Order: sequence, then C-alpha cells, then structure tokens
Amino acid sequence: MAADSSSRNSKRVTITDVARHAGVSTAAVSKVMRNAYGVSPAMQERVRTAMAELGYRPHAAARGMRGRTYTIGVLLDNLRNAFFADVLDGIHEELEDSEYTVLIGAAGFGADEQARTIRSMVDRQMDGLVLIAPGTPRAEVLSTAEVTPTVVIGHHDVSEVHDSVVDADDVGAGLVVDHLVSLGHRDIALVSAAGSRTARWQRTPEIALADGYLRAMERHGLAGHTRVHHAAYSDEGGHAAGLALLSGGRRPTAILTGADVAALGIYRAADELGMSIPDDVSLVGYNNTAIASLAPVQLTSVDQAGRTMGATAARMLIERVEGRRDRSMRTTMTPRLVVRRSTGAPGVP
Repeated sequence: MAADSSSRNSKRVTITDVARHAGVSTAAVSKVMRNAYGVSPAMQERVRTAMAELGYRPHAAARGMRGRTYTIGVLLDNLRNAFFADVLDGIHEELEDSEYTVLIGAAGFGADEQARTIRSMVDRQMDGLVLIAPGTPRAEVLSTAEVTPTVVIGHHDVSEVHDSVVDADDVGAGLVVDHLVSLGHRDIALVSAAGSRTARWQRTPEIALADGYLRAMERHGLAGHTRVHHAAYSDEGGHAAGLALLSGGRRPTAILTGADVAALGIYRAADELGMSIPDDVSLVGYNNTAIASLAPVQLTSVDQAGRTMGATAARMLIERVEGRRDRSMRTTMTPRLVVRRSTGAPGVP
C-alpha cells in the first residue's frame, strides 16, 4: 500500500485523472475550472472534491493557453509604506476563497522601473493588474488596460478602459485644515510627494490633496500662510522635510503629510531638533495605518480605508477578468479624520 501511494504521489495528476475520479468527462472538468456558465452546483462540488482528494493543481501555463492563468499582478512603489499593506490585505481577503493568486511587484519610485514591471506582468499573461498610484506614464497604462483588465488605485483621472478606486483626497485635506484651525493654528504646512509631470496624470492623489489643502486654507482666510513642501512618501523623505521645515526661520505650528510613513520621518526630525509633538508642532498623517495608533506614536491621521480600497479593487478586477462587466467603473472612498495625541493647540512662540 505504501509503495502504491508513493508511486501515485510522484506522478503529476492530470485533468484526465480528475475526470475519471469524479466519474465525469474531461470537458466537464474543464468547464468547472473555467467557471463556465451552466455548470450545476452539484457538478462543481463533484469535480472540486475530486481535485482536492487527488491534490490536483492546474499547471499555470496550461491554464494560460485556455485563456486564463489565475494570477493577479499588484504594482506598488515600495514595501515600507504601511498603507500598501492595508491595500494588499484587502485584495487578499477578497480573493482568498478563489483560485486567483496575487503576485506583487515592488518596482521603486522610478517611472521606467514601474513600466518594466508592468510589461513583465503582461508578458507573463497575468489575468489582471492592480496598479497602486503608478508613476508610469498614463498613456502606457491606458494601452496596457486595452489588453489586460486593470484597476488603478489612487489616481483620479477618468478613463474608459481601466477601473479606478480613489479617495476623496481633497476632502481629506479639508478635514485636517478645519481640525487644525479649530485648535488655533494658522501656519499649517503640507508635505506632499512631488509627482511626475512627464507621466501626464492630471489628478494624482498628491494633486488632489494639495488642491484641498489650498482651498481649505483660503476658506479660512489663511491663503498667505500656505506652504507646500515636496518630499518622497518614505521615512527618509519625511525626515528631510521635517528638518527643512522645523529648522528654518518661518517654522509652521502644524504639518500635514500625505502619508503616515512620511509623518514618522518628521517625528524623528523633531526629536533630533529637541522639539516635542504636539507641544512644539502638531502633526497629521494620511492613511491611518496600524502604526498611527501605536501608544508611543498616537498620530492623528486621515483614514481612507485602505483595506476596503484593496478589496473593492480586487472585486472590480475579477468582474472584468471574468467578463461580467465591460464598462469602466470608479469607486470613491469617503475619508474620515481620526484624532489622536499628535495634534493640539499651538504653543506660545
């Protein structure tokens, strides 16, 4: 018995083996694997039980020849931004009971590197792509979406070929400014990613955030106090921005950052300068990642529901991959300000 079992396990199980074990035709097994229309629940159960009992794993290349590889590519610029972890959690939760596997491409901030990663995903016949705030030129994303179902997270540009999941970033910035002004702040600075003009995206998250910040400051009669400092959304970028803003002659009493990870860098810069948050400067992040609620941090932050964004993007993508929808869609998240101990009334200069 042991020898027979070993011999059987060393041989790759085929679709024919599954059909024989389930007592059905190979065509029926193929239909179940493709989630084809008209397959009864009983047939689904029968075939999938046989697949599980035999340990059958469809070969990715073979599935690709039939038109689907059951792989989803996710593009992001780096793995250190905790917000991306929230988005990935949402994608995973949405797909965990499906046959789809998620493959991550951490391509860096450069447009060329991101473009190469996207092309690599397409060359490997991935069924669909989720691009998180891509720095890749918009024209290339549009041409990719023409042939591969694509969801763009973050960018507000309207498209007829790809789906979009965005946060109302301008509203989020307004919530922050309103909160800080209510505490008595007037000199409020924004630390935001610079973005890329050559990429030709008209409404990136940082553009929407800056627009909301500037409009809110003007609404409060503080247009003369605006200051936008560009820095990468990373600990290093936030640290450099913090040193520049807090060691200068015109020091803001409050800083809004476009990402929690950058806010942590500002925390570090403030500490190095012998300053305290919020006594010397109030600080607000964006994304409301898990680290914002840690006891030593307690960062006031804008919650844009990263996990929900990821789950929504995955659901929209599978609808397109499986042909259940052929028109593009856009879903907008409503931001919520979570107030913690990093903001308070401005100190006496």
